[in-house]
Amino acid sequence: MRKTAIVTGGSRGIGFAIARQLRSDGYCVAILDVNDRSEYQHNLNQLAEMGEDAYFYMKGDVRCAQDRERLVKETVDKFGGIHVLVNNAGIAPRVRNDILEMTESSFDEVIETNTKGPMFLTQLVARQMIKQDFCGKKRGTIVNISSLSAEVSSISRGEYCVSKAGLSMLTTLFADRLAPEGILVHEIRPGIIATDMTRPVKEKYDALFEQGLLPINRWGLPEDIANAVSALVSDKFLYTTGCYINVDGGLHIQRL
Repeated sequence: MRKTAIVTGGSRGIGFAIARQLRSDGYCVAILDVNDRSEYQHNLNQLAEMGEDAYFYMKGDVRCAQDRERLVKETVDKFGGIHVLVNNAGIAPRVRNDILEMTESSFDEVIETNTKGPMFLTQLVARQMIKQDFCGKKRGTIVNISSLSAEVSSISRGEYCVSKAGLSMLTTLFADRLAPEGILVHEIRPGIIATDMTRPVKEKYDALFEQGLLPINRWGLPEDIANAVSALVSDKFLYTTGCYINVDGGLHIQRL
């Protein structure tokens, strides 16, 4: 059986960089994304060049139970199993509001995408992994793409902070539950990464970089996150679970 990875939100940005890296590492890759395939065909063509039969793209929403179930079923039907899940799909609030003005609809939308969806997709994938034999030294690996906002306050997007803090706790819970099954769970907290999501604040952070914002003083790249995922899903981390790694240029360091 070929090793297979699911990457949510894999059509662009961090998700696409992860999908491309895992294909380079030899994984078959299944992508779930809300975008039409045609919108990012130029990215998907890169995966096709690495093996047309070793990836597939499913348009769907991680918030939707039927889409989650169909993703797991079609991945297993096509590739025979699931060995890696990367919960990458995520959204920021459509409008930044002071927490005293946050709307319930915005809270629900962000939580459902960033926390609830990953919770129940992980549940489905974990059940599938448990059915499978060990592949190498473990049954599988789950990686949650969280954020420094899991513990850093941003009062103009409180729903995002809460959603990522929840995802961080899911890392802990599933790591505890799944370790006896041979499944390891990790969390990556990206910092300031150059993606579509951060494009509206580019000028702000460009100015901060000029002032020496970070110890590693540059924009993070989607490939920085992809490389971390590649390492964590390998057999190089076999005595580690339930932990997080900051991929943030040192932003988490308290500096005088």
